[in-house]
Parts: sequence; C-alpha cells; structure tokens
Amino acid sequence: MSRVLSVVEERFPIAGTFTISRGSKTEAEVITCEIAESGFVGRGECVPYKRYGETMASVAEAIEQVRRTIEDGASRADLLTRMSAGAARNAVDCALWDLEAKISGVRVKDRLGIVAPLALETAYTLSLGEPEAMAAQARANASRPLLKVKIGSDNDIARIRAVTEAAPNSRLILDANEGWTDDNIVENLAAAAELGIALIEQPLPAGADQVLGRIPHPVPICADESVHTAADLAELKGLYDAVNIKLDKSGGLTAALELRDQARVLGFQIMVGCMVGTSLAMAPAVLLAQGAEFVDLDGPLLLARDRSQGLVYDGSMVSPPLPELWG
Repeated sequence: MSRVLSVVEERFPIAGTFTISRGSKTEAEVITCEIAESGFVGRGECVPYKRYGETMASVAEAIEQVRRTIEDGASRADLLTRMSAGAARNAVDCALWDLEAKISGVRVKDRLGIVAPLALETAYTLSLGEPEAMAAQARANASRPLLKVKIGSDNDIARIRAVTEAAPNSRLILDANEGWTDDNIVENLAAAAELGIALIEQPLPAGADQVLGRIPHPVPICADESVHTAADLAELKGLYDAVNIKLDKSGGLTAALELRDQARVLGFQIMVGCMVGTSLAMAPAVLLAQGAEFVDLDGPLLLARDRSQGLVYDGSMVSPPLPELWG
C-alpha cells in the first residue's frame, strides 16, 4: 500500500457576515485532506473551531503528526485511538471513507445500508443582530420551512418575537451558543414556548448546564457544545432532549455514527449540524442525517461561492452527494 497525504488550507467568502454570540466572520476557513492511493483520491473537509482552541495551523499540524501513520495504511478504526476528536480527525476520517468508496466501487451510502438516501429539509441560519435586522433576514427567508435563529445576547425575547412575526409560517430553532444564564433561562424558555419555537440549542455554557435538570422544558433543549462524542452522552441524560451531532466535533463520520446510534438508544432526538463550510464538508453529514429529527446543513447556502460539483440545494431541500463530490 502506497498512500500520499496532502493538506490544503482554503478560504471561501461568506455572503455578507455571519454573526453568532461569540463573534462575526466574513469567510469560511477550511482544511481539506486528500489521500491518494492506487490512482484514486479521497477527500475530506474540516472547519477549525476557535471555541475549542483550534486554528488553521493547529489542525494542519495535527494531521501532519499522523502523516506517517496514514501513509502506512492506518484505518478509520486506527484513527479513533491515534487522533483526538475534533476537526483534524474529521478531515482524515472523511477522506478515508471517500477513498475506500473509490477504490472498492462501493458507495458510502451502500456501506451504511442506505438503499435510497433522501433529500433532506435543512434549516437556514439567520445571523445574530438587532431585532429589526433579524426580522428583515426572516422576511427575506419566510418561504423557508425551517429557520435557525442565532441568539444569545441581551433582549433575546424581542429578537425571537420579531423573527416569529416576520416569518409566521416557518418553524424556528433558536441557537443561543451558550449565551443564556441561570437568571434568564426560565423567562426565555417560557417566551419561546409561547411563540411556538420547535427547539432550543445549547442555551447555557457547556459544563455549567446542571440547572437544565431542575427546570421545566416547555420547548425541547438540544445539546451542542456539551456533546462531542458518544462518551459525553451519559452526563447529558436528564439535562437535554436532543443532541446536535457535528462531524467537526465528533472527529469524523465513523465516530458520529456511533454517537448517533447510542443517542437513539438513550432516547435523545437527533439533530445533525455543521460549521460554515463547503459541500465537501456537508456531504457525509447528509448521509448521517438520514432519519434525523432536525437537519442544519446550510453551510454552502451561506457562502458567496461553493466548490464545483457541490451539493444540489432546491430551496431548503439538500440532495445526497454524487460520487464526483464525495462518497
């Protein structure tokens, strides 16, 4: 076996500015891992996340540290013990899935037992802003059936109300990105229930969310920053109703599948989410999200340009990847 590993840093402009409770950005910084073997090339993409101390340089270095291991033929199972969960392992893991599919001629969907993967309804994300600005975003996207609303600051109830009034026919997910507190969560949850919100993501900081086990959940609450891999699930039982699985947190499709399956056993609803990346990062997640209660794979919709041969989006419906892209 003779493999060659390549690590490429790429940047894709965002259409406008993407803002959450922790800050804003105008471009998606991604790292693409390519593994060549026997005339075939497998690709995987990851998005380094500052929330977890990741940078473009640190993720690229983490991949370089396992270069010899990968080029010597390490398997996806080997990665689970040789790399930590996170963006770097995601890029390598997804590149190996893609490479295996190309070498074997067996699509990833078939390997997963998905006979006919479906197009999925994805949420579309509205950036955090003042209520009037968020209402304008909501009006512009009021035809979309599912909107994800970034909140997590002062005056969130006004933001929620403004968006619900501007997009009355859309279901709404609220994503506080750890921005609520013990002092305002009960009031905010009550307002969310009154306004018919479908789901609330990570209202409190990871590790400071024990109060969720002692207060009512008039709206289902979904763990995001509090869950990375299946090992986190036991501590979340009784606190959360759902988990948001992201490949960049779990460290690839292999670990994400285990997380999804164990979460189902424990009774959690499943959300499959993403960072702001290209279709290459979304492709494996579309297969992971088959059957999920909530899908948030709108990364390419937020970009000014996507990769060539990217996923097909028809409104808010995203189709499974073609082999020219991944898998």
